[in-house]
Amino acid sequence: MNKNFWKNKKVLITGFEGFLGSNLSKTLISLGASVVGLDIKVRRKETILSVADYQKITVVKGSVTNYRLLEAILRKEKIDIVFHLAAEAIVGKCHKNPLCTFATNIMGTWNVLEACAKIGGIEAVVVASSDKAYGSHKKLPYKEDAPLLGNHPYDVSKSCADLIAATYFHSYGLPVAITRCGNIYGPGDFYLSRIIPDAIKCSMGGKTILLRSDGKFRRDYVFVDDIVDGYLLLAEKLQQGGFSGEAFNFSNENPIDVIALIHKISEIAGTKINYKILNRAKYEIKNQYLSSDKAKKWLRWKPKYSLQKGLRKTIAWYKKFYNTKPQTVA
Repeated sequence: MNKNFWKNKKVLITGFEGFLGSNLSKTLISLGASVVGLDIKVRRKETILSVADYQKITVVKGSVTNYRLLEAILRKEKIDIVFHLAAEAIVGKCHKNPLCTFATNIMGTWNVLEACAKIGGIEAVVVASSDKAYGSHKKLPYKEDAPLLGNHPYDVSKSCADLIAATYFHSYGLPVAITRCGNIYGPGDFYLSRIIPDAIKCSMGGKTILLRSDGKFRRDYVFVDDIVDGYLLLAEKLQQGGFSGEAFNFSNENPIDVIALIHKISEIAGTKINYKILNRAKYEIKNQYLSSDKAKKWLRWKPKYSLQKGLRKTIAWYKKFYNTKPQTVA
């Protein structure tokens, strides 16, 4: 990563209040970038972003489904680089509300890309996708040239958004690339439907964690700081030939099943975590994990955090957070 590259860059982050968005925003602020954050909900409550961080962000409340708003932001703020992270991201919620999912994840993506193409002058657009865009495959790990075979609302929304992003490069020359990540974890994730923050909170409160699956689903887990590094590297590289229109997987390439993951969290936290297997998971793929060979070769990216190291840092953050009253921005 070239730290000087980001000095004074005008960066739009859609979904900046989310788990990845807040971590990315904080890093960009530290690098001297000027961040414009768009989100449908603005907490202004100190989590990953501090009170001082919020004061440095140009905050816009609104949705990526609002095309006119996106175009107005790009024009007014003279944006250089866009990270499109806004999405309906919880699989169960997406299944219950497909219309909202398709509007946000598919229409929201083409709105962002169309606004960037119309305004012109955008240096790079990084679109956040998911390993679930691949759908279910017998051959693992997924590589970027695997077919996009999503079957269920969230998976399909990501498959569609990926194809739309590629279209905006091939048809209109927009400098856009796609990221597909393993399960991202780390400080600041408060979606307790995700296994790692739920397990950590259960370990702190002595509660039993309920597992939707049979406990044998295998995933790869990648620390949020490594993902932020990957996004920044990709945005920098997009100004060079051969990167636009491409997709990149980011993973630590060490898949683990749910029960083994809980045991590892328990060991690091020093607290036994009791779990109950419900085995009710529907519309979820049992085994999903990625190859990061392309990111390593093309971007010179590699994860700095092992699962052990990342979990240790994550657990320490949650323990400190839940024992400290967060401040609210005035």
